[in-house]
Amino acid sequence: MFSRSTIFTGEKFGQVEKTELDAHFENLLSRADSTKNWTEKIFRQTEVLLQPNPSSRIEEFLYEKLDRTVPSRPNNEELLGHYMQDAAKDFGPGTPYGSTLIKVGDCERRLGSVQREFLQTSAIGFLTPLRNFLEGDWRTISKERRLLENRRLDLDSCKARLKKAKLAESKAAAEHELRVAQTEFDRQAEVTRLLLEGISSTHVNHLRCLHEFVEAQTAYYKQCHLHMQDLQKELDRFPNVFAGNPGHSMASGGSSPLDPASAVETDTLKIEEVQAPATGTRKAKVLYDYDAADTSELSLLADELITVYTVPGMDSDWLVGERGNQKGKVPVTYLELLS
Repeated sequence: MFSRSTIFTGEKFGQVEKTELDAHFENLLSRADSTKNWTEKIFRQTEVLLQPNPSSRIEEFLYEKLDRTVPSRPNNEELLGHYMQDAAKDFGPGTPYGSTLIKVGDCERRLGSVQREFLQTSAIGFLTPLRNFLEGDWRTISKERRLLENRRLDLDSCKARLKKAKLAESKAAAEHELRVAQTEFDRQAEVTRLLLEGISSTHVNHLRCLHEFVEAQTAYYKQCHLHMQDLQKELDRFPNVFAGNPGHSMASGGSSPLDPASAVETDTLKIEEVQAPATGTRKAKVLYDYDAADTSELSLLADELITVYTVPGMDSDWLVGERGNQKGKVPVTYLELLS
């Protein structure tokens, strides 16, 4: 240890010649360090993505170290769903607000279940392989690199002693020590090289895990989207409790049904007198059922195709729709315009 410390200090001050590794070996070392650093960052940030609560992450870490199962607790979506359904019982499930809370609460609970499955899949398929590399393969590589560094310092120490040897016997002993040190260094360098070259296999394994993580994310967001679509359709079937346009809200930035300007516009625009323009008509697919509020509007059925166009003086949130001989105003939010 004293000899290694002496050689190491001499190398830092440029007083002792240092055995250099070949360029290929140095590239392997640099690639391994880069892999470790980026894998660690990706691992930590993925943990934050899957579990944003730092207290929960610490709790999971402690349970893992104690080799115990983390207690199952409802996630945020499931809690929100429970609260909504409990509120619906208090307000009355037969009321419009209560019945809607029940529907939305049930959807939130399903979203929570989907999220729970996504977290489990991602932890097993993506986080675990990254953790295994950091806590297994990388520790082995680090151990062998430290051993190689010690062998190199021993080799340089033997070279320094050989240079200082004056007597024949001292030179012979120093040469023997140098040959032994060189053999041990070469052997350790080969072991370390093989481990460093295994980083390529690590990249292949992490690439496969990354594909699985993307597939899990895709399935998760797809399921969430389907649940929200189903919820939207269910809510659209509920009786309309709002006056005027049911598909148009104040929050969307449009005019209120009680807005005097909007009322004047409706009164001045007589649908029966509107004629389709020579150009500018488009086909549109109806997304949801819609019941006309008055004779100026056109009732719609989901999935049917109608012809739509706009006329001067009409609210931008509405179009004129035609289906055969029938004609009337239709809300844009209920349509998918086709090119």
